[in-house]
Amino acid sequence: MKNHDTAEKVITPQRQRNVSRQENRGATKTSYTATEAKNEFGRLLEQAIQGTTVLITKHDSPRAVLISIDHFQTLQEAPQAKLNTLTEQFDTLLERMQTPKARRGMAAAFRADSKQLGKAAVAAAAARKRRIASPSNARTKRSDKPVVAAARKRA
Repeated sequence: MKNHDTAEKVITPQRQRNVSRQENRGATKTSYTATEAKNEFGRLLEQAIQGTTVLITKHDSPRAVLISIDHFQTLQEAPQAKLNTLTEQFDTLLERMQTPKARRGMAAAFRADSKQLGKAAVAAAAARKRRIASPSNARTKRSDKPVVAAARKRA
């Protein structure tokens, strides 16, 4: 019985041309033809376990990728992490909207007539222009006030 761990395979010049290595965000990527992958699967599996992304091509076109289970799980969990972040942002926004001040502002907006709403829209547009023109002033108290409250004070 042949010991595969101690056997060293000689890489021919032809083999060296078929394998391409690239750096991709710190991870190594190696490319093999489907025939090479079939014949040397054990070595490719070890490379994947060590963190190398193994690209398998067929007729010079990428067809499959061999990656470690850790990398696979990270990729699989990424959408859930993004969803959790969006959920937290939504919950924070909803919580801010539930304050007495926010409720008073919404009630004022629903009670406002068209003239007051027009003034509020003009004030909001002016505030946006000021923020665009002067990004350093974007977080001043004046621009953070609710637009309806500002319009209510003017009316």
